[in-house]
Amino acid sequence: MTHLWVRAEQRPNEERVGLTADGAKALIAAGIRVTVEESSVRALPLQPYIDAGCEIAPENSWPEAPRDAIIFGLKELPEDGTPLPHRHIMFGHAFKGQHSGKALLERFKAGGGTLYDLEYLVDEAGRRVAAFGYWAGYAGAAVTLKCWAAQQRGEICGPVGVYASKDALLADLGAELAATGADKPTAIVIGALGRVGTGASDLLEAMGVSVTRWDMAETASGGPFPEILAHDLFLNCIFARPGTPVFVPREALLAERRLTAVGDVACDPDSDYNPIPVYDRATSWAAPALRVAENPVLDVMAIDNLPSLLPAESSEDYAAQLLPSLLTLDALDAGVWHRAAAEFETHIKAL
Repeated sequence: MTHLWVRAEQRPNEERVGLTADGAKALIAAGIRVTVEESSVRALPLQPYIDAGCEIAPENSWPEAPRDAIIFGLKELPEDGTPLPHRHIMFGHAFKGQHSGKALLERFKAGGGTLYDLEYLVDEAGRRVAAFGYWAGYAGAAVTLKCWAAQQRGEICGPVGVYASKDALLADLGAELAATGADKPTAIVIGALGRVGTGASDLLEAMGVSVTRWDMAETASGGPFPEILAHDLFLNCIFARPGTPVFVPREALLAERRLTAVGDVACDPDSDYNPIPVYDRATSWAAPALRVAENPVLDVMAIDNLPSLLPAESSEDYAAQLLPSLLTLDALDAGVWHRAAAEFETHIKAL
């Protein structure tokens, strides 16, 4: 029997989960065994999973799970260097030239396990079957606006935290913008036709911000793109890959510009394909903004788990998208799982 083990997230500020209780009930009805770890932080309560018929395991006990269990989580595992013998479903951040990804792949190679990277679960046409993109863009635009608002106060953006709902986020952000007394900024969103860009644009419009929407057609020239520097805010919402243009080059730090806040929602600062090479590390919930220039200031927001600011809504949305694929877990040698395993094997062989 196929056994899915839903682990607790161990990363700070991570309350999301990729399977709802209703989804677990559907998997069990399809003949899949489901174990859910207890969690002190998960946004969705445990009792509905119990009511759905899930087995319950202690928090963070997945290393002792049966070897045939498929371990399902969202964000990174603890970086303790231990071999990984299980099959894991998660965002590995290891296939796009990320320098930290090699260590993760070495752990899989040492343990004999397999990574089914959630970012590489794709259909026959190469489209991702599930993504947190919309809520990443939505939350990313919100935090970038917070960075801009802090600049109006002569400050740098302070800590951010979880919101109980989208409405709570909008109310808080609206009050912060109004308190600045400044005119609303202008923004440019690149990747505006995708899920991430749509979420970013929706948040900005909800806050009364004028949005310029760009996608592949507008960036096909390869740059430079002076239009980006002519906006107050820039939201990068594209999937970086070989050949991605540079949107904000290092020389932009000294150029005449209106731009004072960049929201790098894609957040690949250690990738060889980083289109915003004015910064080199992710930011955090405790310190959302990295100041990379003064006079005028330029702050970069690059939090890499943005949907966690709205964990309940983003979990429910993502889980609904992913469930049809989870229902095919008994056929790992076909479809999305076969394609994800092939991607993993390509990178393992390249080590």
